Amino acid sequence: MIFTETKLKGAYVIELEKREDDRGFFARTFCKSEALPYGLKTDIVQANMSASKKKGTLRGMHYQLAPHAETKLIRCTKGSLFDVIIDIRPESPTYKQWFGTELTADNYKMVYVPEGFAHGFVTLEDNTEAVYLVTAAYNKESERAIRYNDPAFNITWPVDVTELSEKDTSHPDFIK
Repeated sequence: MIFTETKLKGAYVIELEKREDDRGFFARTFCKSEALPYGLKTDIVQANMSASKKKGTLRGMHYQLAPHAETKLIRCTKGSLFDVIIDIRPESPTYKQWFGTELTADNYKMVYVPEGFAHGFVTLEDNTEAVYLVTAAYNKESERAIRYNDPAFNITWPVDVTELSEKDTSHPDFIK
């Protein structure tokens, strides 16, 4: 696995180290011993999947409060998406900054999202699926979100958002 830290402290894009032959390739998509030297949390307790029917579907920007804060490892398994994370740790030098990258079924990249980050994505094509490995189980009382177009962050989405849950349209402006 190849770990590349993003401009946001503690967040990584992870690429596979493929071992290829005539049959195709083999690669690790998760390895505790390779992640630990980077200080990454590896105690996965839940795996989630989302499937989005239409291009322009936005999911996010979600996070959970402590003690249920979660670290996520995101991978696109079908189609393509633009994955975005926001550092909302007030003590961080990259507080209120965002980072986005394209994840596709073909590029096999993943994003490691530490606790204290909001996360979301917009689909770049129809019938896109994503898998999330998380270090904390979902807790409804700890769930929070940031509106995808909150002016505090000015996220540049690469496609128009055409599909959005009612819940994700109603988040107030971020204040901290």
